[in-house]
Parts: sequence; structure tokens; C-alpha cells
Amino acid sequence: MSLTTLRYLACFPLLPVMALQGRHVRRITPVLPEAGGATAGQIAAEGVPVRLLVLGESTAAGCGVSDHSQGMGGQLAAALSQQLDRPVTWRVVGRNGVTAKATRQQLLPLVPLEPVDLVTVLLGVNDTKNLTPTRRWQADIRRLLCDLRIRVGPAKLLVSAVPPMGSFPALPSPLRQFLGLRAALMDAALRAVLAQLTDAVWAGPIGPLPPETFCADRFHPGAEGYAQWAEALAAHAAALLLGPDQRD
Repeated sequence: MSLTTLRYLACFPLLPVMALQGRHVRRITPVLPEAGGATAGQIAAEGVPVRLLVLGESTAAGCGVSDHSQGMGGQLAAALSQQLDRPVTWRVVGRNGVTAKATRQQLLPLVPLEPVDLVTVLLGVNDTKNLTPTRRWQADIRRLLCDLRIRVGPAKLLVSAVPPMGSFPALPSPLRQFLGLRAALMDAALRAVLAQLTDAVWAGPIGPLPPETFCADRFHPGAEGYAQWAEALAAHAAALLLGPDQRD
């Protein structure tokens, strides 16, 4: 049994306190809208465009910024275009509050039936805070990724690490520590699934974002937070698209 698991189990006597904290956080945290503006666009450059799809929960939907150009869709496309020196066409399919299972059931039908080169998946926060069992999380992720390939063809899959909830400013202690440990366990389960798939890469670890890069709800990134996260993901994406023979 890992040290993270032992520390996680040690938090269980505090569950009644953390349940009260969770209700309080939900009551005082503002519910932010998803980003506005176009859910698809292009970063211009010379060459053949990379076709990018960003799929997932509130961070894919751009909660915390006013426009998708400031969220993960636009910022990842811009960072990836710079990394590859190629144009990038991008599309976002996201929804606040979805789990991996809900993404497969509700969002996958909204993904256009057309090939893409790269899918970036942003999930894990809702499954973490909803206490989804790790085995069910793994099964839901596996089904989602397999069905995704059926829909968009043999795309490269870049799955972001589960965000480090132990650094979210909106969460009080000990709830913050408990969810941080649980997120780490969910992330380890995610890595185990991706290790069994072809052309599927875990993009992490995600370092804690500085508190000033969060938006007003102190739970989601603001524009600067998305920019920093996008830069990290773009490095993984470029390596995945280029392959081992073309990397520096």
C-alpha cells in the first residue's frame, strides 16, 4: 500500500468535518458560466494544419474566462502552433460538471464525425470530488477513449493529469488535503489505463498553479492559469505528434 493511500485513509475520521466544509464551499463559491465566443478556430501559420479537439469538464468548457480564445482551446492551439511552427485548427467540446462517464454519454455525440490529429482530454476533478471508485474511473476512461477513436479516427490522445486539488485556493483544510490525496490516487489509476493504450499519453504532472492565476471563484484557472497549463500540455502534444524520430 502506497504512502499516498495510507495518508488518504488516515483522513477518513475527518469525513464529517469535510462534508460540512464541502457544503459550505458549494454555498459560497460563485457558479461561473462557461466561456463565450466561438468554440472552434484556427491559429494561422504556414503548412498543413494540425486538427485539435479539446474534450472534457469545466476546464475544457473555459470556466473562469470570458472567451474560448483565453481558455484551453485557444491557448493550447496557440502554444502548439508555436511549438510545431504549423497552423492549428481547434474545437472545444466541454461541459461544466461532467465526469468521464457523462463525457462519454453526453459530450461524445456532440463531437463531429470527422478525423482529427490530436485529442486533448481534460477530466478528473468531478470524478475526484464525486468520490468515483478508482476502478469505475478506469473503466469509464477506457470506454471513453476507445469510443472516441471510433468517432474521430486514429488520433493521438493526450490526457491531462488529474489536477492537483490539494492546491486549489477555494478549498479549506482538511478538505483540500483530502481531495489532493484522492486526486493523486485517481491520477495513478489514469496512468495505469494509458500505459495499456497505443498513442495515448499522460500529460503531467501538473504543477500547482500560483494562487494569482486562478479566477474569481478560486477553483478554476483564469487566463494566465490556462496559459501556463496550455504551455505544459503543448510540450507533451508536440512530442506525441512528432514521434521519437523527429524530436530534438
